[in-house]
Amino acid sequence: MRKLLDGDQPAAHWPAGIGVRTLNTPADAKAVHALLLRAYDGDEDIFPSAEDWWARFSGDPEFDRDLCLLAFDTEGQLAGVALCWTSAFVKDLAVRADMRRQGLGEALLLHVFSVFRARGAAHVDLKVELDNEPGLRLYRRCGMVHVPWEG
Repeated sequence: MRKLLDGDQPAAHWPAGIGVRTLNTPADAKAVHALLLRAYDGDEDIFPSAEDWWARFSGDPEFDRDLCLLAFDTEGQLAGVALCWTSAFVKDLAVRADMRRQGLGEALLLHVFSVFRARGAAHVDLKVELDNEPGLRLYRRCGMVHVPWEG
């Protein structure tokens, strides 16, 4: 799916008590891995271990720590994450189960759009499974449209 970054873009409205920052510490990386592992139903083929995942992720040429957007709750626990590549691609967007349906996914995605617009990107892309109805609804609500895959 794609979001064109032309014209006015809506600002992110964060749920009460949520703060956002970029990935800073090894503890952040471990928390992100744990959240993604839960979001992908513990599929160890996707995330074999925190160390292997971090080595692959941070070693990718498109990795930029400033494009790893982490949302924390009032207890300082990771509530959601948007991990992006420098090519204006959302690699992963995940929200902790108890924080879903509160606007956090939408706020993260709108924040991603503003970050890439500030970087001069013309659009932001992401890939989504066609049976991921909640994801599709979120992406459409945020102005994303289906584009044919060019791979």
